[in-house]
Amino acid sequence: MSKLFTPFKIGDIEIKNRIVMPPMCMYKVKGDNGLPRCFHKLHYAARSLGGVGLIIVEATAVEPRGRITHSDLGLWSDEQIEEHANLVKDCAKYGAKMAIQLAHAGRKSTCDSQSIAPSAIKFSDDYKTPKEMSIDDINDLKQNFKNSAIRAQKAGYEIIEIHAAHGYLISEFLSPSINNRSDQYGGGFENRTRLLREILTDVKNAVNIPVGVRISADSWLNKDWKLDDSVKLSCELENLGAAYIHVSSGGFFDTKKLDNMPKFLPLYQADYAKAIKESVKIPVIAVGMITTASQGEALLMGNVCDAVAYGRELIRNPNFAQLAMSELGREDLIEKPYQRAF
Repeated sequence: MSKLFTPFKIGDIEIKNRIVMPPMCMYKVKGDNGLPRCFHKLHYAARSLGGVGLIIVEATAVEPRGRITHSDLGLWSDEQIEEHANLVKDCAKYGAKMAIQLAHAGRKSTCDSQSIAPSAIKFSDDYKTPKEMSIDDINDLKQNFKNSAIRAQKAGYEIIEIHAAHGYLISEFLSPSINNRSDQYGGGFENRTRLLREILTDVKNAVNIPVGVRISADSWLNKDWKLDDSVKLSCELENLGAAYIHVSSGGFFDTKKLDNMPKFLPLYQADYAKAIKESVKIPVIAVGMITTASQGEALLMGNVCDAVAYGRELIRNPNFAQLAMSELGREDLIEKPYQRAF
């Protein structure tokens, strides 16, 4: 029996298999409204029809200046709920559970508006110098995450993911090299993780669906955010009620600054996921150049993770899950109209 095609739960939501489509920005919004288009509905629905168990919709901004680009999705307005609801309906009818990643780009925003960050340190020479956030800005940010989470639930999403990875705003607070604040949101580990812990608590109190967190387990810069910090943080997030931890890495700094960047080889992030899984009881999702059914099966059988995120592979092949069903002897799960192909 293939473990990749056994169900698992995130909170009280049962997911039919352990194949996850992670959030991957498509940069296909037209205009400046943040609304899903026909592209998004077809893009995600194709992966649901293809057999994916959990789809996490790409980074969706909680305010306009929180977008990475002007072509990003948003959920900062009630006017955006209906199109997200249509997207969810188009996907859920084919069996995938639908999640959404709520995000703020912080100093990595390329939009016209003034970017914000924990400190006025720009990402690179190609980016603007951000405004250091005031306490009022921080309180507004927390409210924006809360409001967007409420909209996500109204749209029909069954799971919310908080984006605290890849050098975007929440993860900027985690890094001692980016966060030079001297108030309650800067300094030691507890202060630098305070914003994420507060956002998680606020979002959980605002909705009654599971809330998970995506983190970068290592910033790839020595004397900065490391795996030990992520293990400690994951335990604290679990204690606060996080439903899962989605483990990625990197993205904090321009690659020219890095002194501890790994080689990008298959499963290069698996050890991060394993270290966190050994420390928490909630589900852990692994990601990072995982491209085959056998790799995913090995990760699950080796207790590295509880679910496997196939990113670029699902961009290449929306029917990857059905191919994996065939390879792992579960042809019975393939959509009947497609069985003749296997």
